[in-house]
Amino acid sequence: MGIVEPIRGASGATVEPLAASLARQAVAVRWEDISPAVRDKVKVCLLDLIGCAFESLALPWSRQAQSLALPLPAGTPGTATIIGLPVFATPADAAFANAVMGHGLVREDMHAGSFSHLGIVVLPSLLALAQARAVSGRDFLTAAAIGYEVGGKVGRAVMTSELARIHRPTGVTGPIAAAAACARLLGLDAPTTTSAIALGVNAVAGFNQWAHTGGSEMFFEAGAAARSAVTSARLAQSGAFGSPSALDGEAGLFAAMHRSVPERGITLFDGEPEILSVYHKPVPACNFAQTACLAAARVAQQHRVKPEAIRSIDIHVPRAGKLYPGCDSVGPFDHVLQAKMSIQYNVAAALINGRVAEANFALLKDAGLHRLLDVTTLSVDDEMTSAFPGLQGGEVEVTTADGAVHRVRLDNVVNATPAEVRARFQEATAQVLGEARMREVEACVDALDDEADAGALGGLLRTEAGR
Repeated sequence: MGIVEPIRGASGATVEPLAASLARQAVAVRWEDISPAVRDKVKVCLLDLIGCAFESLALPWSRQAQSLALPLPAGTPGTATIIGLPVFATPADAAFANAVMGHGLVREDMHAGSFSHLGIVVLPSLLALAQARAVSGRDFLTAAAIGYEVGGKVGRAVMTSELARIHRPTGVTGPIAAAAACARLLGLDAPTTTSAIALGVNAVAGFNQWAHTGGSEMFFEAGAAARSAVTSARLAQSGAFGSPSALDGEAGLFAAMHRSVPERGITLFDGEPEILSVYHKPVPACNFAQTACLAAARVAQQHRVKPEAIRSIDIHVPRAGKLYPGCDSVGPFDHVLQAKMSIQYNVAAALINGRVAEANFALLKDAGLHRLLDVTTLSVDDEMTSAFPGLQGGEVEVTTADGAVHRVRLDNVVNATPAEVRARFQEATAQVLGEARMREVEACVDALDDEADAGALGGLLRTEAGR
């Protein structure tokens, strides 16, 4: 696999290359090191991904991703499931399609510290590979925890609000996180895992111009990251050598992003595991729109403000929210994705409908909504900026024609609870698979700790031909 040569750090001293360090730590993690809280969180993330994929099954970008998969005959060794379809596919094709569908609602899990949606890359990659070789549920849960940890830690070190205006964070962190997770699932040793991570680094891609135009690139960036992660791990397993200094070398990722390599390196699982800071969106919209539109919904519900009586709307968010592409936008809205990204749109729609739901995105050309946009301002709140990403605040202040002022400030995003995630998983999965199969899927996820064959889960997600 090649010799891992030390490199010179910022102080001039020789240090272990970062990809090699991450690989060594990932290989050393034991099942016993994964706390019950982390195991339970992986299961919640997995239920959320599956539910989102089933809800997104017929969306245009989902259909487009599904159409790229080459169907293979039943019984072909090493095939994987595309969620909700009867076809057998390669692991790479399955990972691509399932990642796109997991992202399709824009309601995926979120890791604010890395600006990333790690679950939509890590989990589809693992689901695909778990069907390609025999692995246990414990192997799956451990690999997933490692993927979230690597992605969260690398993302915190690399991504900034300024970089996120151009580079898609999930496209940066996703291939690295999922490559590390896949390498662990495949049981690769430290040098081989180093190569898998390095190859994942070289798959980093994705820009945020789509947010200005409503383009579908966002969905396919997640798919490309998952496909690349599966490919990177399997290439390394086949003997491909990736540069151990792909992250921190003079022409590596940190240099490309004009970021300083952490002086003390990156230590996995030092403190609260990264997956425990992941939250589940209650709203099918951009992460940075979540808190403000929930505050707007509370204004509408608590004060029964009539939209036609609103004279002005003042929104306050962290600086990262105002800077993120597409978030500070009052239109025009030619595509639903533009509306899902816009903080102003989500706030106005919540004030009109009194809630936040998929139906809010039917107002793209609504005259009443655009009147509210005309009287809306979006400002950076210094206190919220200082608290971010630990807290993601939002405030909405509505002034009506009679001079009344209604204000709701939320210090943090309102997380969808595990019970809420489970309920929406149950509804979406039962609609496609039926109640009985949905219960089988749910039981399999809940019992992954004791499941001898994690690939059985993927088989349960496949529909019967003709259904």
